[in-house]
Amino acid sequence: MKVLVIEDSERLQRSLLHGLKSSGFAVDVVGDGEEGLSYARHGVYDVIVLDLMLPKLDGLDVLKRLRASGCGTHVLILSAKDQVEERVEGLHLGADDYLTKPFAFEELVARIRALVRRKFDAKDPVHRVGAVKVDTARRAVARGTEEIPLTPQEYAVLEYLAARRGRVVSKSELLDHLYAGDGAATENAVEVLVHQLRKKLHHGATELIQTRRGHGYLID
Repeated sequence: MKVLVIEDSERLQRSLLHGLKSSGFAVDVVGDGEEGLSYARHGVYDVIVLDLMLPKLDGLDVLKRLRASGCGTHVLILSAKDQVEERVEGLHLGADDYLTKPFAFEELVARIRALVRRKFDAKDPVHRVGAVKVDTARRAVARGTEEIPLTPQEYAVLEYLAARRGRVVSKSELLDHLYAGDGAATENAVEVLVHQLRKKLHHGATELIQTRRGHGYLID
């Protein structure tokens, strides 16, 4: 899943970039409100993590402009402002969640994952695809009682396709959500990951992840 972090603290930028990538997210990080608004309008993100006290354009203005433009991406406000009135204002302006600084990183990740589930109208953190279960809370995959060890990127491919079950996902879309900001990555890397994933899932894997030639991949 792909997250946009709009945060001006360089220390927190580095921490969030490292932590979220380690948690399996593709991440873009920007440091001011104007750049953040541009990224949010022109990119495709599952969740936006938004600080309020930003240079050039403050977070609430970013939020108002996003919602006025019709952007429906879930927004989690991450701010040192902890007064009830400020939290209520952010939620009234269209934020989906609000977390105050300082915060526990594990809670941030849990809230982001909850927003992703809400995006796909899924209360259950487990995707069931045939005999395969994809547990998004534990980042674990199993067939029956047998757990299937996957690399972080193999898991990311499977989770992304399972969340979009019934929709063809192009290689370029997978590439963008797996390797945000890495210009060296190519669609061939996506093909290799899907090939490795099919081998590990083995029984019935070719039916689980279908190829639509010229279009992309599909879990139906």
